[in-house]
Amino acid sequence: MTDIGWDKLIDEAQKARERAYAPYSHFKVGAALLCGDGSIVAGCNIENVSFGLTNCAERTAIFSAVAQGKEDFKALAVWADTKKPIAPCGACRQVLAELAPEMPILLLGQGGERILTSVKKLLPQAFDESFLPAETGEEKE
Repeated sequence: MTDIGWDKLIDEAQKARERAYAPYSHFKVGAALLCGDGSIVAGCNIENVSFGLTNCAERTAIFSAVAQGKEDFKALAVWADTKKPIAPCGACRQVLAELAPEMPILLLGQGGERILTSVKKLLPQAFDESFLPAETGEEKE
């Protein structure tokens, strides 16, 4: 993982956090996604007064990247102003498992601790296409 520019990803995640729209919780999160072409796509959380419609920073980043035509994702950094690093929520974990199941993720907070993990570690035994019925109606193996 030495080819991943973590310092640049961390910087971009911190900048994205500043752009978060969090007028209700004031809990701002930023994420920076390294794409296979070397580009970085940032995302921030975007709240809604109807909290269920809020979108997390991780999903904002990966949805933005997909909307830009990107398909290959190499690494993700997530930054929040918390004492300890925060991990993606369950919805984000499932989206990441769909689009980048092997991707390393660096979790960061203001306390200085860094946790390097992966999508697979965060969501072992993820629901994936293998659970969907095949054309014959039988479960895939």
